[in-house]
Amino acid sequence: MSEPALFDFVGVDVEQGGTRVLRDIDVTIPEAGITVLVGRSGAGKSTLLRCCNRLEVPTTGVVRFRGRSLSDVDVLEHRRTVGMVFQQPTAFPGTVLDNLRAADPGVDEARGGELLRHVGLEPAMLGQVADTLSGGEMQRMVLARALATRPSVLLADEPTAALDTESSAQLESLVLRLAKEGMPILWVTHDLAQMRRLADHLVALDSGHIVYTGAPGDYSDRPMVAGETET
Repeated sequence: MSEPALFDFVGVDVEQGGTRVLRDIDVTIPEAGITVLVGRSGAGKSTLLRCCNRLEVPTTGVVRFRGRSLSDVDVLEHRRTVGMVFQQPTAFPGTVLDNLRAADPGVDEARGGELLRHVGLEPAMLGQVADTLSGGEMQRMVLARALATRPSVLLADEPTAALDTESSAQLESLVLRLAKEGMPILWVTHDLAQMRRLADHLVALDSGHIVYTGAPGDYSDRPMVAGETET
C-alpha cells in the first residue's frame, strides 16, 4: 500500500523571465519522514520547494497539498500550516521574543521559552537583541519562529549552507528529532553526505527535471550530478 501524499505535483512547469526552471514535474511527496531534494545549484530544488508554500506559482500544472489544489487554499493560512526556513537566517528588529511574536503575536514568555527550548536555545535568550546572535543561534531562532504558528509541515531551503560544522550538526539533529516527533519535512541540499544522514525519501533534480525519486540508498550508487558535493 502506498504512503499518503503530502504534496502532489502534476504536470508542473515554472517559468521565470522566460526560462523554464521546472519542466514536466510529476512527483508525490510522502506524508511521513524527511524528503530531501538534491541536485546542483540551479537544478530547480528551491523553486520546487517554494511551490509548496505558494512563494512560486506554477505556470502550468497543479500542486496539491493533502489532496487539495493549492490554488484553492488561503495563502496566509497555508503558510501558517507549512512553515519555512531559508538558507540565510534573517532577524527582524528587536529581541528574540519580538521575532517569535512576528510569527504569532500571541506568544508570551512561557510559550517563547518553550519554543526556544525545543530548538536547543535557553529561554533566557528571549530578551536578547536578535541580531546579536551567532549564525547557528539565529538559524535555530528562525526555526523557533517558524514553529511558533504550530505548523504541521516544515520546508527547509539549504538551512545549513551558511553555518559552521558544529552548528550544522546541531540543526540536523534538531530536524531529525522533529521528524521523529511526526512532522514531515522537505529539505533542500546539494550535499550528498548530508542527504544520506537525513533522507527517508529522495527527489533528485537536474536542469529543472526530476532524474530520480525513491530510497536514498539506491541513489548513492548513481554517478553524482554535476555540482553535487560530498562532505
